[in-house]
Amino acid sequence: MKQVYLTGITTSGTPHLGNYAGAIRPAIEASTDPETEQFYFLADLHALIKGFSPDDVRRSRIEVAATWMAMGLDTDKAYFYCQSDIPEIPALAWLLSCQASKGLLNRAHAYKACVQENEASGSNDPDKGITMGLFSYPVLMAADILMFKANKVPVGKDQIQHIEMARDMAQRFNHHYGELFVLPEAQVDDSTAVLAGLDGRKMSKSYNNTIALFLPEKQFRKHIMKIKTNSLEPGEPKDPDGNTLFEIYQAFATPEQTDDVRQKYADGIAWGEMKQYLFEHLNELLKEPRDKYAELIARPETIGEILEAGASRARVLSQPYAAELYDAVGIKPMWQ
Repeated sequence: MKQVYLTGITTSGTPHLGNYAGAIRPAIEASTDPETEQFYFLADLHALIKGFSPDDVRRSRIEVAATWMAMGLDTDKAYFYCQSDIPEIPALAWLLSCQASKGLLNRAHAYKACVQENEASGSNDPDKGITMGLFSYPVLMAADILMFKANKVPVGKDQIQHIEMARDMAQRFNHHYGELFVLPEAQVDDSTAVLAGLDGRKMSKSYNNTIALFLPEKQFRKHIMKIKTNSLEPGEPKDPDGNTLFEIYQAFATPEQTDDVRQKYADGIAWGEMKQYLFEHLNELLKEPRDKYAELIARPETIGEILEAGASRARVLSQPYAAELYDAVGIKPMWQ
């Protein structure tokens, strides 16, 4: 049997260099393996938890889909769809909610962090501002995974808990209704690049320190020039390890190119020169995908058609499986 991989992409903003190096590139590379089935979905229902405006949600769905397509995802081979176009997923989330213990969900990292923030602020209500969407986020994520019988889920270390919770829900369901769910496994690649942003912290929309993948050339260069450096003068040897400019370059360079730049650091390359070098390198790599991205953004109907086709393919799998799960819990046509 083929290994089934599944990756969710939250539509929570414009994709940046860190997204590409950490998730998009390795996923697209993996999708070329003929011995696997690959599912990539826009987690637009998950995005609603963060309270974005409708315009932001619409724009991000288009931008995220266009990014994956521009970067080379083969949408004919992989299943590529919007989460919201698979109604069986939220339906499954309810079945799982009836099996998930509140104690299990109480231990979710995101929920605990919000409770701790409320307690630290002196609030008398530890659940202040916490929605059921946030609280039950792991249930919807479990439904995403279990619906397509994914046994491999590439995640960062901070997401391992969600896979463990999905396994817990699946095992409880299987115990009551039979062996219907495949138990997923988290796949953590320690070699996956985690990039620093403009200020040296992890590149993240939360820190407002990102460099968008497909900025126009002039704006892209302007952002590269903003990257924080130290006060070492031109000619002074510089340590590339832990340096944001080098880290970003290394994530997009061959080993030979990386060794060459490491020598430039030892020779005392000026920060301005290194920033220009980084810009030219990235700009050349992204030139063709940037043009393709612009074409796709200008034709959102094309993106929509591809996603709808992907959802139709996915529903060939989800519809009969959902019927099987409903039958298992006793919900089926009255005449049967």
